[in-house]
Formats: sequence, structure tokens, C-alpha cells
Amino acid sequence: MSVFTSRIDAQSEGFASNREQMLALVDELRGLEQRAVAASDRRRATFEQRGQLPPRERVARLLDPGMPFLRLHSLTNYLVENADPDESVPGGSVILGIGFVQGARCMIWADDSGIRAGTATLMGWAASRSAQELALLHKLPLIHLVESAGANLMEYEVELWSEAGKLFRNLARLSAAGIPTMVVLHGPSTAGGAYMPGMSDYVIGVKNNGLAALGGAALVRAATGEVADERELGGTEMHAQKTGLIGYLAEDDAHGIGLARDVLGRLDWNRRAGNIPRRDYEPPVLDIEEIAGIVPLDYTVPYDVREVIARVVDGSDLEEFNPRYGPATICVQASITGIACGIIGNNGPFDVAGANKATHFLQLCDQADLPLIFLNNITGYMVGTEYEQAGMIKHGAKMIQAVTNVRVPRIAMYIGASFGAGNYGMCGHSYEPDFLFAWPNATTGVMGGAQAARTMRQVAEVGAARRGQQPDEAALDAQEQAIMDIFQRQESAFFTSGRNLDHGVIDPRDTRKVLSFALETCLEGRARTLTPNSFGVARP
Repeated sequence: MSVFTSRIDAQSEGFASNREQMLALVDELRGLEQRAVAASDRRRATFEQRGQLPPRERVARLLDPGMPFLRLHSLTNYLVENADPDESVPGGSVILGIGFVQGARCMIWADDSGIRAGTATLMGWAASRSAQELALLHKLPLIHLVESAGANLMEYEVELWSEAGKLFRNLARLSAAGIPTMVVLHGPSTAGGAYMPGMSDYVIGVKNNGLAALGGAALVRAATGEVADERELGGTEMHAQKTGLIGYLAEDDAHGIGLARDVLGRLDWNRRAGNIPRRDYEPPVLDIEEIAGIVPLDYTVPYDVREVIARVVDGSDLEEFNPRYGPATICVQASITGIACGIIGNNGPFDVAGANKATHFLQLCDQADLPLIFLNNITGYMVGTEYEQAGMIKHGAKMIQAVTNVRVPRIAMYIGASFGAGNYGMCGHSYEPDFLFAWPNATTGVMGGAQAARTMRQVAEVGAARRGQQPDEAALDAQEQAIMDIFQRQESAFFTSGRNLDHGVIDPRDTRKVLSFALETCLEGRARTLTPNSFGVARP
């Protein structure tokens, strides 16, 4: 046992200040998520009048009671369509996450039809594609609770239509891979949305409200002049009897969700899932609640990332790899809920020794088939004559090669800064980690705002000197402030999560639970055998 000895004083003013600021950000996160709930609940009376369940209640009834649910992309679309931070509603009209249905881990995708009738948003559909891709990667059955007016033709963007095709492509890929896809048709699904049930393996339709048609009544009349009855055109009753599109006809929303649970249960999905390798474990000795006070919001203020790791891993027991070589790069072996893993964290930027140590550690974990966790608080790789001459480029490149090509599960978390190539070396968004989450204090980008502003000021000063001119200090001050404003506006975790540059923002105190769930999902998927076919399951 190598139980970490903490040096944190939980009674200090610094700890109290860090905690207060971090929890204020958590409250802001929950407030943003609550905006979508409140916006959807404004149509509760409409749902009740139709005899329907609101979208979040549909999800709650689908999931096994008391089992964990990992919400994904809860901030998608925040500050995208509406740039006003006081008014923008996150969520992208979708509810996404991984939860359990009849004991099977599933990807859940629900249209939030309480917001703009569930009409599509560019970021919402991008988040839905991300969920599909995670389902394919981790072999998760996909259950889609459908009720959407589709694309809003009053706010049409060609990108939305073009990118929408990937949703249907992904359904075909999931089916062909041997991963079940299921739709519960609670309401309308017209035009391209008709392919949601059309391309799913199992389709449950709710009487009276469910509808699927390539052209709704208004479109049919505009295109052909035909005055069509909507239910005859695409009602679930018609499809159940005449087209075969609906495999199971439900009396109402609750019955439809019950059928979905029953159908999924009869697949006995877990029969071909191997056991997750897990040893006996103890919870951390150090209190995970203290995480909120350990990490300062100002990423320029140093702290020891081992203090975070020790509050996440089993027994607060961690074995540090090569601690005296490249000491700012922390590499440890530990376990989380009995699952052995390797963890890389940052106590400063990467130097040559740190990059080489990390590369060595990554390859050792790959050799031993140990999942990797990257705790990002990195401002980049060291620069300057000394480091360039020591080969910083090639040593950093070796690390990025290893990060890219290791074969084990990779889970990344932004817990502070994650800038420039340092983000790449720590398995950032572009490196497609199995899961990527952020704390609400996280800041990401090509570099920090102050650094970018100083860099451009120095470029301008050098340019003026070459021309034999004196720099205009007032103009440079204004330029510096403008650059800082641009960078700082975009580096916030809430801003970047709104653009789907992670899988979600979490409360730091939930880090152990989230990492455990993500590790289980990765390992369960890798142990599962599938029965793929060439084309996916075709409808009648």
C-alpha cells in the first residue's frame, strides 16, 4: 500500500476560497441545465391534454429505478444559437445519456418535444450523433424516444440538412454491427425524421399521437394538392396494419415505454458480456468532498494533482512511476472501484523528461492492457532555446504518437487549463478519447487569453521597430484587451461544452463516480461479442 499523505489544510482561507468559487460554478452549471427543464415544463399542460408523458418522465420510466444514469451533452447548443448568456437555453432539444434498462447498459436518446416541439438544432443533432458513435464504440443498445417536428423551415440552414444524414447512416452502422436500435414513436416524426423509425430495428408506436410520414399533411398539399388525413397518411395504427413499420402498437406513452423495456429485456443482452476484471477495493481514505477546495479557479496558481488523484482512487493508494524524472508530469498506477488503471496528471508544463516519461508510461499501460485516465491541467510543452535544442518537438511528438495509438480505453477529464499542444498530449477532443468530461472551472484553447494578447502585442511592437516607428501604445492596449476578451469568452467550459467539445461538464465531487461508470462502460463493451451482418436489419 502507498497511501498518499495529503498536505491540504481544509481549514485554510485558500481552501475555503477555492471551494466557494468552485461550488458557485457548480451552481451555475445546475442553473443552466435547469433552464432546459423549465422551458420544457412550460408545455406540460399540452402533454397532459394529449394524454402524454413529458419527455423527462418518459426517460425516467424507461430507466431501471435506483441505477446510475450518466447524462451526456447537457449543455449542447449553449451560446450557439443565442449568444446571450442570460437567455441561452442549453440541451439542443435532446436528452442524452447512458443508463440501465432491464439490467442492460443502454444509450438513451429522447427528443425534448417540450422545447420548440423538439425541432432540430445543429448542435443538438451533433450531440445525438456523438451519442450514436459512443453506442457503436461501446456496443450499447440505442433507445430513441421520438417526438420531433424535425427541421425548423423558418430557420433553415443547409448544414443541418446535410449533417442530418449522418444520423441515419449511424443507425445503419449500429444495426449492421449487431447492436440493437429501438424507437418509441410518441409523436410526429416527419420528412427525414421518418427514417428514425424507418431505420431502427424495433419500432413501438403510440396510438393516436405517434406519426411517421415522409411528407406531413401540409407538405403533401403543397407538393401534390392532395388534402390528406394525417392519421391515414402516417398514423401508427395505419403503419401497424398496412406498412409493417410499427412492430408493437401501444395504447399510450406509459404502455409504449413498458413495451420498450419488455422488448429490450427479452434480448437478454448481457448473456454475451464478459465479466469486468475487478479486484476487492476500499473507498478513498481522503474525502472526495475536499476536491472542490483543492483546485484554484486561476490556472496560473499551482497545486499538486496528486491531491486530486488520492481522493478519487481506491484507498487513496497510488504508486507513482519514476517520480524524480520529469517531476512535473505525474504518472501513477492505481485502481478505481477495483479496476486497475494508469493515470497521467500535470503539475506543470511538459519538459523533455516529462514527455519521455509519459511516453514510456503510456506504452507500459498499453502493454499491460490498463485503461488510461488523463487529468488535464496543462499549459503546453516548454519553449525556448534550451528546450528546442534538447529536441522538445520530437519528444513531444513521441508522446502524441503514443496517446494516439495506444489500444486501451482512454478517458480524459479537463480539471484546469488544457492549452495548445498540451491538450493534444493529454488526449484532448481531437484525439477521440472514449470519454471526455470537464469540470466547470476548465479552460481550453490554443493558449491563454493573456498569453495570446501579449504575443500579438510583441509582434506589433517588433513590426513597428522594423519600420522605424514608435508603437501606438493606446492602440496596442486596446488590441490587447480585445484579444483577451475574445479568448476568455471562448475558453470557458460552458462555452466549449455548448459546442460539443466534450461529453459533458460535471461536478468535480462526482469525478470518482463518473470515472468508474466510464471505465465499466469501456470494459464491458470490449468484452461483449456481437453478431454483425452486412447491411443491418431491413424493415418489412
